[in-house]
Amino acid sequence: MTEEMLKSYLNTLRLDLNFFKDSIKEVSQDIISEGFSQYPIFIAHQAEVTLGEVILDREELDINFTIQATTLEDLVEKKIVLPANVEKFKKAYKDPSTQCCIFLVTEHGAQFVFVPFESTIDTKTESEN
Repeated sequence: MTEEMLKSYLNTLRLDLNFFKDSIKEVSQDIISEGFSQYPIFIAHQAEVTLGEVILDREELDINFTIQATTLEDLVEKKIVLPANVEKFKKAYKDPSTQCCIFLVTEHGAQFVFVPFESTIDTKTESEN
């Protein structure tokens, strides 16, 4: 995925996240407080993805992306994050009270991005595969 494509996807994703950021933040806090993981991850996609649990369905809500919730541990189990990269991922992971970790899955590839819960998008990305 080129940098230009990524920026385009992030700009589209921002529209959905700005509207639903409180819901996503609440799910993130629940994942942590209920002891499922210290590393909640949200998958944003427009095609079929079988990871995690759907929390925002793009067709039901008439939005651009479906958002599903999962964890680092689930992505390691499914070999999306390789065990050798877990420590690197944990070091790159941002504070989940201020930013969410998005695994952006598109027809052009997949990439981890960290998005502030505020209305702006951090265009810096972290790839951990």
